[in-house]
Amino acid sequence: MSITAVPLKPVKRRILVYLWIGIALAVVAAASLAMQTPIDPTTAFLAKNARAKGVLTTPSGLQYQVLTPGKGAGPTDEDIALINYEGRLVDGTVFDKSQQPTPIPVVASNPETGRQGVITGFSEALKLMSKGAKYRVWIKPSLGYGEKDQGVIPPHSTLVFDLELFEFIPESTYRQIQQQQMMQQQQRGAVPPGALPSGALPPGAEGRPSAR
Repeated sequence: MSITAVPLKPVKRRILVYLWIGIALAVVAAASLAMQTPIDPTTAFLAKNARAKGVLTTPSGLQYQVLTPGKGAGPTDEDIALINYEGRLVDGTVFDKSQQPTPIPVVASNPETGRQGVITGFSEALKLMSKGAKYRVWIKPSLGYGEKDQGVIPPHSTLVFDLELFEFIPESTYRQIQQQQMMQQQQRGAVPPGALPSGALPPGAEGRPSAR
C-alpha cells in the first residue's frame, strides 16, 4: 500500500439517501421548467419540417425539397431568371403568385450597397436550381422579411414557395433586349419615349418577392 494513500471513511447510508433525493428533485425541477418555457412556433415548425422525407437544409437554414430535378448549371447573382412561383404562409395562405413565367433578378437585396433584389432566401433557392427544376422551399424569417410587417405577411413569418425555373440569362443581356424592344415599339409608335414595353422589368426593380 502506498504511504501517501489516505483511507476514505465510509459514507453513512442516510447521507447517500439525501443525496439521491436531492438529485431527483433537481431533475424534476429542470423538467418542469422546460415544460413551462414557451416553444417558439417557428422554431418548432422548422425543426419538424427538417425531418420530413426529402427535405434538405442548407448551412444558412434554408430548407428545400426537389420536386423535379433540372439539368445543367444554375443561375448566378448576375442573371435574370424566368420562373413561375407561388408564395404562401405555413397555414396555406397564398400571398403572391405568378400568372405567367416572370423575369426576376436572382441577386439578393443589399441595403449597404443600395442594390435592389429579392429576399435572401429566395435568391439562395434560385441559385440551387437548374433549368427545368421545380423546388419547394421554406424560408425562415431571417432569410425573408424578418420582423417587417408586409401586410398579408405578418412579422417573423416562415415563407413557403413553389418554384419552377424555365430559363435564365445575364442581366446585361436582358437589359439589352429591353432596350431593343423599346426602340422597336417606339418606332411603331406603340410606346411613348421613356416608357417600358409591356411585361418588361424596369431597371433596378426588386422583383417579387421583393426585399421591401
